[in-house]
Amino acid sequence: MFFMQDSRIYIGTININTKRDGFVRVVELDKEGDIFIDHSHLNTALQGDTVEVELLGKKEGKNGEMQLFGKITNIVERGRKGYAGTIEHEHGIYFLVPQDKKMYTDILIPEDGLNGAENGMKVIVSIIDWTDHKKSPIGEVITVLGMPGENNAEMLAYALERGFSDKHTDEVNKEANEIKARGISEDDKKGRKDFRNTPTFTIDPIDAKDFDDAISFKKLENGHYEIGVHIADVSYYVKPTSALDEEAIARQTSVYLVDRCIPMLPEVLSNDLCSLVQGQDRLVMSAVLEIDDKGEIFSEWYGRSVINSHRRYTYEDAQKTLDEKVGDFYEELDLLNKLAKVLHKQRFDNGALYLETEEVKFKLDENGVPVDVYIKTRGDTHKLVEEYMLLANEKVSEYITKEQEKVQGEGKSICVYRVHDNPDPDRMHNLDLYIRSLGYKVRFMDGLIPTQDLNDLLMKMEGKPEKDLLQVHITRSMAKAAYSTKNIGHYGLAFKFYSHFTSPIRRYPDVLTHRLLERVIDKDFPKEEERGYFNAMCLQASRREKEASDAERGSIKYKQVEYMSVRVGEEFVGTVSGVSDWGIYVEEKKSKCEGMVKIRDLGDDFYVYDQKNMRVFGEKTGTEWKIGTKVQIKVKSANLDLRVIDYELV
Repeated sequence: MFFMQDSRIYIGTININTKRDGFVRVVELDKEGDIFIDHSHLNTALQGDTVEVELLGKKEGKNGEMQLFGKITNIVERGRKGYAGTIEHEHGIYFLVPQDKKMYTDILIPEDGLNGAENGMKVIVSIIDWTDHKKSPIGEVITVLGMPGENNAEMLAYALERGFSDKHTDEVNKEANEIKARGISEDDKKGRKDFRNTPTFTIDPIDAKDFDDAISFKKLENGHYEIGVHIADVSYYVKPTSALDEEAIARQTSVYLVDRCIPMLPEVLSNDLCSLVQGQDRLVMSAVLEIDDKGEIFSEWYGRSVINSHRRYTYEDAQKTLDEKVGDFYEELDLLNKLAKVLHKQRFDNGALYLETEEVKFKLDENGVPVDVYIKTRGDTHKLVEEYMLLANEKVSEYITKEQEKVQGEGKSICVYRVHDNPDPDRMHNLDLYIRSLGYKVRFMDGLIPTQDLNDLLMKMEGKPEKDLLQVHITRSMAKAAYSTKNIGHYGLAFKFYSHFTSPIRRYPDVLTHRLLERVIDKDFPKEEERGYFNAMCLQASRREKEASDAERGSIKYKQVEYMSVRVGEEFVGTVSGVSDWGIYVEEKKSKCEGMVKIRDLGDDFYVYDQKNMRVFGEKTGTEWKIGTKVQIKVKSANLDLRVIDYELV
């Protein structure tokens, strides 16, 4: 069935699926869904491009739902500056075979555009000409990475094709080196609150090199506690319009691949002068709260300070101190930990969503080959740091907002918020169906499943293999967190005010928050005509954050496939993580490596995909596989080119 409506042009970002069709997300049409773009109407649009789309009408989809559809009329901006892949040479023609499965076309490369690349090499290619969708795009090699399979080539490819260079420009390095050479003088410390004699320490991963945050603790005579969250004062060094600032705006974030960090700022700043290293005076922006053991806040202070960290703790060292009840700053750590648990309970009593997804880490050999995979464990010290960072982010955001509103009126403040919208009711409905397929029931009220019900269910499922899968499905049903000057609150955290303040070494929105905080303290409130700038920064930060996340996930997936590629024939325990008409997806228990058992490999039966009940079953035997089913699997194959793993049941 086909329905026409008035044609309209919208601007949005396109997502290409594996069938080479597109979906354009348009803010104005959010309630009606994405606009479907048939492959024949892509008009050279590629994954992540900002495009103009002409809305042609609605048609009935295969599930009876109405689907908007349209065609691309113009490419506003390419989503990527480069495309990673392998050079191939056939019949006198060089072309790039892209590594991204959503990149649906090869790129032709004239010989004068090879720039030293040879057949078979892994490279980054930039498109220089493509106006006719019936022809292949023309490109040129901008970076030669090496040979496919080389660790450095494979890892860098994920970052470079998304515009995250592993090198800073000469001008940026020059500025950073000059700042480092200047160091910290007594003049830099003038006018700052001095916390150097207050017990202060950092708690970070064992392999961390940049220390954004430190916590200070002091008992007060009235029985309350003074807790300081001290954050590297990056904005003191990175000034607007400087080369450092311009490059930080372009990057917006550091990128954490499996084996390396590609920093937003040069290492002489990120790992040295700005880093809150033990035993060195450091300039910070501080949020200092007077708080009692019930979590009630009695006073707040925000401003520029100077600290000298007394101890560089790893999470493991701090946990050992807590567990053994002895060591440097045990009393401070113990009291901070007890109060963190109070703050944690308050958050969830207020409706915060409890999601604690497992993080995969790799042990690599000297060539970057994964020899072991493990799940990063989270102890009390991880949660301790998290609670105080969340508290600082919340209180700074509230202070910046309310101080402006006292003078300018409600809704007139400018702040860079980290927002998280309420979930889409349709996604919540699908989550409800999924939960029922696992054999559980939750309430469904006003288009939402109450967070308390989800939290209770997760606790009930503790220790069961399907808990991790449920957390993934809950996450997928949520709206995406983003940056915005419009404060709609943070659904997942149940905060009315929330901004990123605690990681300016690795996130540019935190730098903006620091600048806004300083202006509010000085009563130099941002003007309404500046809102456009901050809106643009929020859009840029949200976009670059997703691109960095895509690069990080890509590097993890590659290492998972590489890990299984030398374990073909070995047996593992897994859990069914998904079902489709192609087969069943299985996640290996230890490494979280997800692969597929194809329908044809399930056995001697006719197997049916039951989408409604989310299962695959055999018509003769009645054998069924549902999400959460525990299975014994054998690695059948692992394809590094396609980044896919095939399993078979044992």
